[in-house]
Amino acid sequence: MLVAINRQNPQPRLIRKAVEVLREGGIIIYPTDTVYGLGCDLFNKRGIEKIYEIKKRNKKQPFSFVCADLKDISRYALVSNYAYKTMKRLLPGPYTFILEASKEVPRRVSHPSRKTIGLRVPEHKALQELLALHNGPLLATTLIAIGETDPLNDAHEIRDRYEHQVGAVIDAGACALEPTTVVDLTGGDPVIIRQGRGDIAALGL
Repeated sequence: MLVAINRQNPQPRLIRKAVEVLREGGIIIYPTDTVYGLGCDLFNKRGIEKIYEIKKRNKKQPFSFVCADLKDISRYALVSNYAYKTMKRLLPGPYTFILEASKEVPRRVSHPSRKTIGLRVPEHKALQELLALHNGPLLATTLIAIGETDPLNDAHEIRDRYEHQVGAVIDAGACALEPTTVVDLTGGDPVIIRQGRGDIAALGL
């Protein structure tokens, strides 16, 4: 199912179609402020396993997930005062922050040895509306086809490739085609794991 929405004024009645897919245990493809993402409800064990199959990814490599706001992040991660102040300045935005996982996080989505997770709050109206209506975080992984290096960016092409594997594709037009900047906040100072769309100068480094 292709759900075409207005990028600037996403229609809740259309977003609810994707929310219904999530609540029924399905997988969706959604736009973000960086690239299109593939995801399901954070607590959907079967959906997570299917995403590992679609991505052909080693299960020792955890996925990150998207949250609606800092309140959500504080539920699923142990957040120091410094980390909170840093994220408050930069979110929503194109950053993924590595934090220590709380007990609320299912083991299958945290790093198996370090007990850490990657979280982000994207600045994209359609995704923000989706997260608000779903009332919970989504598993997140970049939509890059097997054997390719660049993320897919056309919703119709995405639908054609994945229509038998996902329940809905949210079409909000092209994304930025640059991944998030990944920042480890588990220590005393931020450590850049990957430089992407998020400006590292904003971290004061």
